[in-house]
Amino acid sequence: MTHPNTEEFLLVGKIVSAFGVRGQMRVRAYTDRVDHLCRNVRVIYLGSEYRKCRLKHVFEHKPGLLILSLEGVASREEAEALRNTDVSILEQDAAPLEDGEYFIHELNKLQVVTESGEVIGQVSEVLETGANDVLVVTRPGQKEALIPMIHDVVKELDIEGKRVVVQLIDGLIE
Repeated sequence: MTHPNTEEFLLVGKIVSAFGVRGQMRVRAYTDRVDHLCRNVRVIYLGSEYRKCRLKHVFEHKPGLLILSLEGVASREEAEALRNTDVSILEQDAAPLEDGEYFIHELNKLQVVTESGEVIGQVSEVLETGANDVLVVTRPGQKEALIPMIHDVVKELDIEGKRVVVQLIDGLIE
């Protein structure tokens, strides 16, 4: 079986435990579009090998906590064996993005430049801190830079052009 490119998958949660005795599982949701997941997604992919599984049923049990049933998982023991397994969907199955929205993975490898055009480096990771996302920028021969995704710093985010334009504030980069 051929799987899509791993960049086409979106991590939407992690199985945290079994629920009940009929193979249901508790899933910590990493998405804020749980409603779309519950109504529109019928296939998920498990683990780093992206094993394809059909959803029988999924609902939001508590905010951020889903209960799901999968075809082929019928007992508590089978569900428990999947504890700590990542749950992904295909990007094409995700809720449509609004204007100005993007998937976090789309920021990886963007070039970071100042407003004057000076190249700072390339985004290697995005840290989701809760308050705001932070770009980890790899700079050849230098220490990584941490760039907060706030309006005072990020002046332009051009996903298609593969660049982030920033205004450096004092002390932001050594």
